Amino acid sequence: MELIYLYHSGFALLGEGYTLVVDYFEDSESATNGIWHRELLHRPGRLYVLSSHSHADHFNPEILKWKAEKPDVVFVFSRDICQLKGLAGIEAVYLDKGEVYEDDLLRVRAFGSTDIGISFLMEMEGKKVFHAGDLNNWHWMDESEESEWRGYERHFLQELATLSAAVERLDVVMFPVDPRLGREYMRGPRQFIGQIPTGKFVPMHFDEAYDLANAFEKDCRAHGTVFLGITRRGQRMII
Repeated sequence: MELIYLYHSGFALLGEGYTLVVDYFEDSESATNGIWHRELLHRPGRLYVLSSHSHADHFNPEILKWKAEKPDVVFVFSRDICQLKGLAGIEAVYLDKGEVYEDDLLRVRAFGSTDIGISFLMEMEGKKVFHAGDLNNWHWMDESEESEWRGYERHFLQELATLSAAVERLDVVMFPVDPRLGREYMRGPRQFIGQIPTGKFVPMHFDEAYDLANAFEKDCRAHGTVFLGITRRGQRMII
C-alpha cells in the first residue's frame, strides 16, 4: 500500500484495485495542479473520497466534479457536510461518530473530533489506518486561561479514550502536528502515541512548517513508533 501526501491534511492511499483520498484541499503542486489530477484521478479501480468535516481546508467542493471522471466514485462524508450548498443530487454516505461504512474493499468507522466533524478509522488489506481530521488537543495555552485550555484538553482525552477502547493498535496514523499552537504544539500527538500503540506516524496540518512538524520524530522513536517525515508535496511513502 502506498501513501501520498498531497497538502495540509490531504492524502491519497493506493491499494490493489482502489484509490482513496481523504481531506483533499489542494493538489500536490497548487490548488488544481499536480499528481492527483495528472495521474491518480485516472487510476484504474474503485475511487473513495473521504472528507472529515466542512472546513474549507478539509473539504474542497471540487471533489464533487470527479464524478465526471469516475461515475462510480464513493463519497464518504461527515454529516455536517450535507448542510453545505451545492450537494443536491450528489449521492454520498454521511457518517456521524460511531457509524460505519463497509464494502468488500474498505471499512470506515467514524470517531469523534475536538472540532466539527469526525475522524476516520479505515481498514483495508488487513491494516488499520487512522486519519484524525481535526481531532487534536487544541489547547492554545499561550493565549487562553488555564481553565479554558484544560477544558479543551479534557475533551481531547475523552475522544482519545473512546478510540483507545476500540483498537489495540493502529498501523498508520495521520495526525496534526500544528506549530500554531505555540510552545506545546506537540502535546496532542504525544498524548496520542502515549495512549495508543502506533506503528507509523505521519504529521499533517502544519502548512509549510516542515521542520517543526518533523521534529516530532524524536518522540516517536521514544515510543517505538516509526515516523514518516514529510518534506514536500507529492511525497510517496510505502506503508
